[in-house]
Amino acid sequence: MLHLRLITPADTTDEVVRLIEKTVGTAHLVVLPGAAHNPPGDVVMCDVAREAGDELLAELRALGLGEGGSIAVENIDLSLSKRAEKAKEDAPGEGADAVLWEQLADATHEESTLSITYVAFLTLATMIAACGVVLDNAILIVGAMAVGPEFGPLAGICTALVRRAPRLALRSLTALLVGFAIAMAVTVVFSLFMDSIDLFSQDLLNGDRPNTAFIYAPDWFSFIVAALAGIAGTLSLTSAKSGALVGVAISVTTVPAAANAAVALSYGDTKQTWGSTEQLLLNLLGIVLAGTLTLLAQKLHWAKQRERTAKKLKV
Repeated sequence: MLHLRLITPADTTDEVVRLIEKTVGTAHLVVLPGAAHNPPGDVVMCDVAREAGDELLAELRALGLGEGGSIAVENIDLSLSKRAEKAKEDAPGEGADAVLWEQLADATHEESTLSITYVAFLTLATMIAACGVVLDNAILIVGAMAVGPEFGPLAGICTALVRRAPRLALRSLTALLVGFAIAMAVTVVFSLFMDSIDLFSQDLLNGDRPNTAFIYAPDWFSFIVAALAGIAGTLSLTSAKSGALVGVAISVTTVPAAANAAVALSYGDTKQTWGSTEQLLLNLLGIVLAGTLTLLAQKLHWAKQRERTAKKLKV
């Protein structure tokens, strides 16, 4: 269940209340006339089943509450109420499958912003991965994958393509490209420094690396795994099961590929640099393609669910 707290201008409160009352899957409607001071207006609160939340939010925005009032949404961890149970039963589909597009857009907006923190995490992850590829240490590679924040901009690109939001697409693409460019440039310098103190060497990079050689040897499995990870990551975002993102992070070789390319570049090894770059681009393409198709499938699924619900209500 979701809890909605609305600030409504006094002249739209009745319309908002009627909208909530006619929406299948709502419960616990509360109206507090004149309770809001900034902005001035009435406070309207209600609970809504997650699977009915997206449609209600879209209609509330259509009434102008996002501009003249306020819409706040919170997840309810526990609701002991027969009315809440009935609301979930009446709402179409399953809550775990529901997509809140406004919430998704807000989350991807935050995660796809080119910030100092984002660049720092991506750079640190790439430097950790650089140590992993030189030492052929799988543990360091997995750690670097988990630290890397690159799935945020990738999810932002997928969301922007489905919602036709060019500003979000540009912001996400900028964060992705600039972030990796800075991370790789710093890692080149880091690699040269490590070489100067005899911790890195070209012999280690070119030696037998059974645990990490795949990073600069892309193949069909690279694309397939990236596509599967893109589906899993998108589902974890839309269903609010964020724990799955950790598994997604350590299943694709975006950060390790960028690290291997940077280290190889510092030694002038064009073969490994190009192979790692191909691996990076292949993973990014697979994630974006699979994530976008997943969102489109979910959008189509919920459109059909709403049609079925509308037909039942007419009957």
